[in-house]
This record gives sequence, C-alpha cells and structure tokens, in this order.
Amino acid sequence: MTEEERERLLDKLDLAQKVRLLAGATTWRTVAEPAVGLRPMVISDGPVGVRGESWDERIASVLLPSPSALAAMWDDELVERLGNLLAAEARRKGVHVVLAPTLNLHRSPLGGRHFECFSEDPELAARAGAALIRGIQAHGVAAAAKHYVANDSETERLTVDVRMSERALREVYLAPFEAAVTAGVRVVMAGYNSVDGATMTENPLLAEPLKRRWGFDGVVVSDWGAVRSTVASALAAHDLAMPGPQTSWGPALVRAVQEGAVPSAVVDDKARRVLRLADRVGVLGPPGRDQGGRTGVDDERALLRRAVAAGSVLLSNDGVLPLDPAAPGTVAVIGTHAVRPRVQGGGSAGVHPRHVVTPLDALGEALGDTARVLHLPGPDPGVGPLPLDDGLCRDPRSGRPGVLVRALDADGGELFAEHRLSGRQLEPPIPPGTECVEVSAVLTPTVDGVWTFGVAGFGRMTLTVDGRPVVDGTFPRETDDPAVVHVDPPGRHGRIRLSGARDVQIVARRELDHDSGRAVVVTAEPPAPPADTAIAEAVEAARTCDSAIVFVGTTPDSESEGRDRQELALPGRQDELVRAVAAANPRTVVVVNAGSPVELPWRREVAAVLLCWFPGQEAGSGLADVLFGAAEPAGRLPTTWAARLADAPVTGTRPIGGVLDYDEGLHIGHRAWLRAGTEPAYWFGHGLGYTTWDHERLDAPAAVDDDVPWTVRVHVRNTGPRRGREVVQVYLAKPGSAVERPVRWFAGFAAVEADPGERVTAEIGVSPRALRHWCEAEAAWHVEPGVWHVLTGRSAGDLGLTATVLLRRRNA
Repeated sequence: MTEEERERLLDKLDLAQKVRLLAGATTWRTVAEPAVGLRPMVISDGPVGVRGESWDERIASVLLPSPSALAAMWDDELVERLGNLLAAEARRKGVHVVLAPTLNLHRSPLGGRHFECFSEDPELAARAGAALIRGIQAHGVAAAAKHYVANDSETERLTVDVRMSERALREVYLAPFEAAVTAGVRVVMAGYNSVDGATMTENPLLAEPLKRRWGFDGVVVSDWGAVRSTVASALAAHDLAMPGPQTSWGPALVRAVQEGAVPSAVVDDKARRVLRLADRVGVLGPPGRDQGGRTGVDDERALLRRAVAAGSVLLSNDGVLPLDPAAPGTVAVIGTHAVRPRVQGGGSAGVHPRHVVTPLDALGEALGDTARVLHLPGPDPGVGPLPLDDGLCRDPRSGRPGVLVRALDADGGELFAEHRLSGRQLEPPIPPGTECVEVSAVLTPTVDGVWTFGVAGFGRMTLTVDGRPVVDGTFPRETDDPAVVHVDPPGRHGRIRLSGARDVQIVARRELDHDSGRAVVVTAEPPAPPADTAIAEAVEAARTCDSAIVFVGTTPDSESEGRDRQELALPGRQDELVRAVAAANPRTVVVVNAGSPVELPWRREVAAVLLCWFPGQEAGSGLADVLFGAAEPAGRLPTTWAARLADAPVTGTRPIGGVLDYDEGLHIGHRAWLRAGTEPAYWFGHGLGYTTWDHERLDAPAAVDDDVPWTVRVHVRNTGPRRGREVVQVYLAKPGSAVERPVRWFAGFAAVEADPGERVTAEIGVSPRALRHWCEAEAAWHVEPGVWHVLTGRSAGDLGLTATVLLRRRNA
C-alpha cells in the first residue's frame, strides 16, 4: 500500500478513532478499526524466543541462546539466521511485532539484565542488533529495538534519572539505536527510566535525534506501563501506549486535542505511523496478504545446536580440550548445572522451551559405550525451590502428571478447573466472580527428609501439605515493577519433614487482591545432602576418573530482570567445589553457565575453562560438540571480565537520590580498563579455539578522507593442527588528540577460516563513524584530521600489529 493510500484511510477516521489506535486493546494486542480494514497487531516478548499472548506452559517456544551469547558469536550472518528463526516462530504464533533486540549496554558487570543485552561496546552491540533486526524483518515481522535509551541497569528502573554528558549519550548509548534505524527497524521501545530529568516516554530524544536526524519512520511504543502522562508524552513524539485498554491517553488525549493542549497534527502523525506499521506487517487491507515468504529455517534444532558452539568462549585451555570421545575410561560430570542447566535468564523475556537437552544426557550420548559417565551433583548452588512440574507431581483429580488449577468464588465454590503442567501460573484463568486461585498436586517424595515448599504472589496466601499449614499470611504488594508483579513475585517458604513411603497432597491458595497481578507460583525443594559430603563425593569420583567436567553457574536469583546483582561470585560453594576437584584430577574442565561475568578465582588451577552463557534449548548437544571436538568453540567475549568485582573500573548501578550519574563518560568496558591501566581476567574480544594463529602483516591505507569508508587487511596463518576460525579485530587510537578520547576503541572485525598451514586475509571495513566525535558546543559531529593509529589483533588486550593512517578533511 502506498503512502497516499494510507493517507486516504487516515482521512476517514475522526479524532476519537485516531486516538483509539494509539493504545493497546489488550496486554498484547493493538486496536482494530474495521472502517479502514485494520486488524489487530499482536506483540510478543523476545529476544530468546517468541512467547505469544499468554504465559501458558503448554504453549512451547523455540529457545535461542541469550543475547550475550549471540554477541559472543561475532558472526552477523549466523545472528541474522537466528533472527529468521524468531520470525518463523512469530508467524507460527500469529505475532506481528517481536520485542527485540535489547540494545542497552553492559555498562556495569552488576547489571541484572546483562544476559539480555549484547555487549559493553556500542559497535559490537550495533552490529549484532542490526543483524537480528534484518533476520526478523526479512519475513514480514517487525522488530522492536529497546529500551531507548540508557536503560542499562535494573535498580529503581521505573524511576531512575540517568545523567551523562551529551557526548557520551551520542557516541556510546545512542549508537546501537542509530544502527537499528539504519537497518530499518520498524519499532523502537521507550524505556521506563529518565534521561536528564525527563522520562523516556516524554523525552525530547524521541524527536531528536530519533525521528528527525535519523529519519525513523516507524512506531515508538512504550515499555509496558511506561506512559504516565497525557500531554507531555503526546507532545514528545511517542506513538503507542501499551498495554491497554486503560492508559493515560484515550479520552484524556481526545480532550487535550479539543482543548488545544495537543495539536491535532500530532495525533495524525502517530496514527499515520501505526497504519504504516500495520501495513508493513500485513494487517492493513484485505486479509491473507503474504508477509514475506518462507523463512528458510529448515532444521531449527541443528541451527540452535550450531549456535551453542558458535557462542561458547574457550577462556583457557592447557591442551586437555577437545576430549577424545573414542578414548575408553571414565568421565566425572559434576555439578547441578549438568542436569539443570540455566538455559535462559529471568524476567519478561522468558519462554517455555519445547525441550531442553541437558549436558549430562548429551555427554552420555556422545560417549556411547566407549566411556562411562559418572555424575555427582556437588553442593547445592542455592537454586532454591523450583516450581512443581509434571516430573515431580500429579493432578489430584485426574492422576495425570502435573497440577490442578482452580478458580474459586468468595464461598470457595469452583468456577473453573483445569489440568496444567506446572505450578508456575502467571496468568491463571479467572472467570467473573473469582476471588481465589488454587493450585493443588499430589507429590511422591523422592527422598526422606525436610522438604521446602513455597508459594509466590501478593495478598493473602496459604499452603498446606496434607492439611498441615506451611505458609499462611498476607503479603502486600510493595512494588510497581511489572516484572515482579506479573512475572517473578516474591515467594514465601516453609519446611516440613516427609517420608518417601507415602504420597502427600499440596494445596496452595492465593486470594486475588486488586491491582496485585494474577501470578501464583507453587514450589518444592527436596532435602540436599550436606555440602561437605557432596564435595567429598565429587572429589572421590574425580580422583578415580580419567577426566572431570565441572559445571558451575548462576541461579535464578542472581541474574534476572527487575534487580541488579550484588556480587560477581558464584553462588554457594561452587568455587570450593572446583578447587577441590581440580586438586584431585589435573584433567579438570570447568563449564561456566552464566549470562554475564562472574569471578573465577580458580581459573589458573584448572586445565580448561569454557563459557557457554545461557545456551538455549540445545545446550547439552552444542556443548558436547565443543567438548569432544566435533565443533570449535568459536565465541569471543563481548564484554571484559574482571578477576574481582573490586577491580572493575565501572560498577555503579545504585542511584543516589534517584539520580544515576554516568561519570565515566565515554569510558566503559575495555575503554575503562585501559584508562585505569589495570589488567582484567579476560579482555573484550578474548577467546581461544582448537588451533593457533600467527598475525603476520597489517595493510592499512596511508591516507583516507573523513567521509569515506576504508579497509584494513590483516594477513593471518593457521599454525595449529586443525581447521579453525579466527576473529581479527581492529581498534583505533588518536594520541595527542585535541579532545578527550579513550586510549583506544573498537572499530570493527572480520572472521576468517583456514586449514592447518593456510594463509588467509581478513578484510575489516572501518566506517567514518568510528573516527567522529560529538561537539557539544555546536551540537554536531566533527572529525579531527591528522595521524591516527590502527591496531589489530585478537582482543582489546592483545594487539600485535599497528599502522598509521592520515585522516584528511575532504571539505576543509
């Protein structure tokens, strides 16, 4: 449909109809307008999967690796293919807009949503984000770049006011969003936070630079519930208030236009953008329009398995990896994360995966009858009680695996009953008259001892086990954060001794208080052996085995939307476990299952350290490929890792008086480490493979013009025993600059592959953007002519080749 045709449709609508288009009809749908042939658009959370309109464990989703793992791939083509997969999922579920990618930065290692963001570096985040956008939008689905802008931590995230220099804002935090607009992104989500005193749904940054300078012609949507005003947000170039139907717009915005507080042209522009987006995703005009053809994803499991290996980062290796799958012997597989891996982070981005391949199962399958696998759980890392599921309990009414969910009226009468698979019910059915939600199950204790049971939610809650009260109280809502209210409410726990000799009946009830959400989560945790005993058993197993693989990682409490982290140490006694096993077996490999940096104090005491992030549903299969050499660990760090939190040069996530100052300015990530002159555990860009490389020569142009892209060529040779992949990185420096700059900064990369002994050339394009700086006095981009340094190598801390380039100002 042409712009002129959409304009004629817009002319058919009166003011009230136009305003109706600017707010959600439901939590996940926009408004339909039959008068112009407009059907609803369905929006879904991303970026690791497409959940759809409901939190229903029976509606499974394909689960991708976390965005921190996607950025670790340093592979635009593969990330784009994974975007194709998200598009396929969206179309299968009738979703038109996927809320991804998250383009905020890893400013502090303590950021609680670190796993959902790509990188510490604006250039790498921009490239990964643009690739994902291209993949999603190639097939008639809209991507939504979020959270515009400076929504880089979770503490006081609904109200925090971020303050930074205009230069840091333009050069660092806005850069990935500018790249998203260049990539054609169709939706941008405005965050909850403020920047320089104005909330993002009311911020002038929506108009300039987003819509004016960059030319963004799509829709600005609010984070859910972020529109808190009528006139201010309407005037600030915001377009769509979600969720609906109750928002700060609606009739209030109609009155504001009628009274002259908001020009009618402002509403016209917003409605025009909504119609344009609807046309692009195929819900404007005659139904049945093609949305872009096949996605080209023929074998999603194979793609996701490949993605695990592509994002895995080999931090260190003394030669023990890859393990030989044909060698007979015994392998000790140690740790809870081997059987319960963390495949995604916590919060609104979570989906119910179709399945999860555990590392223990995949390792056993890879070894077959060649070697024996011995699993020891090690000490409890503090995962805490998990929701009741169909593997632990059964419905007391039908006897089927799972739970019974009932909606009850004020007298306890049953209004609705349904068999479900999980005790985690974020949107249980609530017919009219529902006063209470009940989840019940019959559990057969797997072990004797003291079990922990819990129920999560707000308001009046009770939990009984065989009629014995375990939780009983009223727990008022103390936050407005939707991620807490609707997704991850706090749990209340109690303990009771059970015997494996008989079944017990669990009954949890939650009374529904007004405006406290519907979520109710019922959990159970069996007794764990004493930590000392678990460590001793793991050590004894490691001592008798040919090699040991220890799985360690974070827990749901330590990485989640809605809260920042307090420390980087692994939870529980996992560090002690690693050290004890490594002392018993010199062939100890540690697999780190975390979405963001953690301290690894034992990193020099083990034979190898492999980082797998949150690897998605094919976790085990992809890890087995890497551990046994069927695939190379192809990842590189998208973020610098500190040896200790105390060493990290930028850590602040806690506002003071509601204000969070980005005092470090341009210097985040590796830039901050370089300015501080200190050494991290692992630099941005670090990662090993299963071969070695020699970077032999750097060719850079002697002179370049300030507005023309140019190319750096690096000649490398595979000096190792097998074919491999090398990521060649380019950094820039401007010694003696007239303006403040980082010591050096990342400017681009290219990946090459070669056989043993083969020489190849990596060609890395350098954009003029990498050399410009924002002049606050003139509110414009400037370039500084003169001699620039080009540095290339394997990471921000390993740059062996240098050259100089003369930058000429063409229009001087």
